[in-house]
Amino acid sequence: MTFAAASIAPAFLNRASAATASKQRDIKKAIMYATVGVKGSVLEKFHAVKDAGFGGIEPMGGMDQKEVLEAFAATGLKAASVCCHSHWDKPLSSADPATRQIGLDGLKQSLRDAKAYGATSVLLVPGVARGGVSYDECFQRSIVEIKKAIPLAAELGVKIAIENVWNDFVTTPQQADAYLKAIDSPQVGWHFDIGNVGRYSPAEQWIPIIGKRILKLHIKEFDTRKMTKEKPGSGFDAKFLEGTNDWPAIMKALDAIGYAGWGIAEQGGGGTPEGLKDLAERMDRIFAS
Repeated sequence: MTFAAASIAPAFLNRASAATASKQRDIKKAIMYATVGVKGSVLEKFHAVKDAGFGGIEPMGGMDQKEVLEAFAATGLKAASVCCHSHWDKPLSSADPATRQIGLDGLKQSLRDAKAYGATSVLLVPGVARGGVSYDECFQRSIVEIKKAIPLAAELGVKIAIENVWNDFVTTPQQADAYLKAIDSPQVGWHFDIGNVGRYSPAEQWIPIIGKRILKLHIKEFDTRKMTKEKPGSGFDAKFLEGTNDWPAIMKALDAIGYAGWGIAEQGGGGTPEGLKDLAERMDRIFAS
């Protein structure tokens, strides 16, 4: 073997090993549409995602359905999920009934969009526990509104997937468990954001408690070394595999619950074709951890 071949071999073997491990773990690679910063039309963005090596994408609810369907057909990408478009601006926890109604209508539209695209769940931020809204008020109001959408979700065959975000609501896995039990519906599960929990506790501690109720994953890095009390969001300033997420432990926990499905990137760096490709390649390494 020549020196050049010898130097290439370890890198090739590492890639081959990663690919083999990734095939043994049934997690499909997708990206959140809102994080795709490549300029252009919906179709052009879809093509950039496809060319980067992703198999799926998570559109926002409320987009032009015809345009999105044409982009799916043209690229062969699959709908990993649909992200509700109204949940932050018109939260289901609002003290104003009219605002809650708009939020509920947005959730229902997102469910219909998911059905049209072939997605099996809609990502929902259930409410926001601040700005005069207490934790208990967020808990109670959001559940009332979610239950109004469950009949439509059941009719469409699309589940509602609650996401853990920085909304001062559900900051422990025990709270996530209590929230799902209070809703008590097979149509409602969890959209687990791995990076978002980094502020509170390791992701691998959440996974066994939420368990098989995890319907989808948001793949996101977090770095506790960069997080400060004044700027906790600085923890997100890390590329995949360069933060403090313990990916082998996270993958092991997902294996233990038998998770199989979409892993959806919600991560900075997707502003160029090269950036998208880098995200996709790093996700391969994460899934092979």
